[in-house]
Amino acid sequence: MRVVDIVDGTSVDGPGLRTTIYFAGCNHRCPGCHNPHTWNFDAGTEMSQQEIIGRIIENDFDVTFSGGDPMYQPADILPLAKQIKSLGKTIWCYTGFLFEEILSSPEMSKLLPYIDVIVDGPFVESLKDTELIFRGSSNQRIIDVSATISSGNILLAKLF
Repeated sequence: MRVVDIVDGTSVDGPGLRTTIYFAGCNHRCPGCHNPHTWNFDAGTEMSQQEIIGRIIENDFDVTFSGGDPMYQPADILPLAKQIKSLGKTIWCYTGFLFEEILSSPEMSKLLPYIDVIVDGPFVESLKDTELIFRGSSNQRIIDVSATISSGNILLAKLF
């Protein structure tokens, strides 16, 4: 997997302290993106699943996938997500894709059983709101994945 950075103990990418993995590559290229250095698919370094899991175990935090956009590497990330869940960790995932696009993609949708919350949609600079919790623009949704799949309707996560 191409990883640009791993940040341990962050509190801005979901509730509590989390280990956030910033995956390389993004074609959304949202104007005003705060991580444009992650857009290049060759950015960062190649990391094995075991290297990443070692870091997660060492820090013992829940996990967030960010980037770039992790949904550009679904086949590589799937075994990692399975192992993270087997450790009893929650997974949040930030993506510029809409949830509906993920559902309709045979590759990306395989990740859904392992992700607890998806923050979906592109960052839209004109909708930027610094008062929002865990998202950058008001068009982005914080979706409870299992509840959404069970109900067949988009259900937002209850944060607090």
